[in-house]
Amino acid sequence: MLAFLGISLGVMVLIIAMSLMNGFDNEFRKKLTVMNYPLTVIPKFYGATNEKLLLDLETKFPNLEFSPYVQSTVMTRSGAKLEGGYIFGVNFNDEAKVNKILAKAIEDTNFGKFDVLVGKSLKDEFDIFLDDKLMYIFTSAEPGGLSVTPRIKRFKVKGVFDSGLSAYDKAYSYTTIESLQKLLRIPSNQYDGIHIFSSDPHSDIQKIQKVLPPNVSIKGWWEDNVNFFAALELEKVSLFIVLMLIILIAAINIISSLLMTVMNRRSDIALLMSLGATKTEIKKIFLYLGIVIGISGIFAGVVLGLSGMWILSTFDIVSLPKDVYPTTSLPLDLSLKDFLLIISGAFVIVIASSFYPAKKASEVDILTVLRNE
Repeated sequence: MLAFLGISLGVMVLIIAMSLMNGFDNEFRKKLTVMNYPLTVIPKFYGATNEKLLLDLETKFPNLEFSPYVQSTVMTRSGAKLEGGYIFGVNFNDEAKVNKILAKAIEDTNFGKFDVLVGKSLKDEFDIFLDDKLMYIFTSAEPGGLSVTPRIKRFKVKGVFDSGLSAYDKAYSYTTIESLQKLLRIPSNQYDGIHIFSSDPHSDIQKIQKVLPPNVSIKGWWEDNVNFFAALELEKVSLFIVLMLIILIAAINIISSLLMTVMNRRSDIALLMSLGATKTEIKKIFLYLGIVIGISGIFAGVVLGLSGMWILSTFDIVSLPKDVYPTTSLPLDLSLKDFLLIISGAFVIVIASSFYPAKKASEVDILTVLRNE
């Protein structure tokens, strides 16, 4: 019974833990894909990303969505509070096609000159409302008299977006591309880059790369987050190994319980062998007993694990802080690969732990046992 419970609990914990790791991994990927954009064309030299390149890409890849942008690092000020970040100048109609968060935020809203869309975290921190003014201090400076002063412009808050990630909601602001081009003195046909929406960015990046001029490059959203997802994958593997040790510890209970059974049944084993039972048949009896304990434990663990996943996903038992995690509820997603690894790993451990007691049972000395017992 102890061996059965140990295997069950080990499998249950492993299923829930791996589904949580996959869930958080997928949630972060979704959020980072939206705010980092699947693909981005960036210039190697000033002026390389222009209207001519945009029209060329739209002609060659009609199945993709493109949104040119201009950007600048800024300090946002409201009263005595300051917050660093980026302001993007975009065509809101085009940007809505490549950014679902922005598309939702600008519904039924018209953005005029020097209107701005800010993140929810920035709005809450500054305690501002729609149509309030926000001061943006640009890092690019301009000469003024005998000194150099930064460009400063007040924008009207026209809308609020909520990406679910506090870091982006604080750092990103959006205004019209014409407004930012005028402030930064950038020609109307020049851009700092082009955002691209693709349902298969890993494949499309190769196709686009072939038609780009040498003074322009393209990057995927994953290239800025390689270390982050590598760390998540390493954590997932480490967690799998550690939790598999729980099943290994439970398997020791199988070994000890079967060995005790062998010791208690020595006379029965010797009697069976004296009546003609072979060593292989004796070995199979105890091997099958260990397998029955293990498989029943694995099955019970799967049922408990899936039930636990259903309970955690259906009822709001655990609530996560939204400013730390990309979701307020526990994300659960058990992949078929992880499920099969858990089942196969547990099964291998059960088989291995049942083999030694079965072998010891088949090595009982008939004469010695019958003489003494």
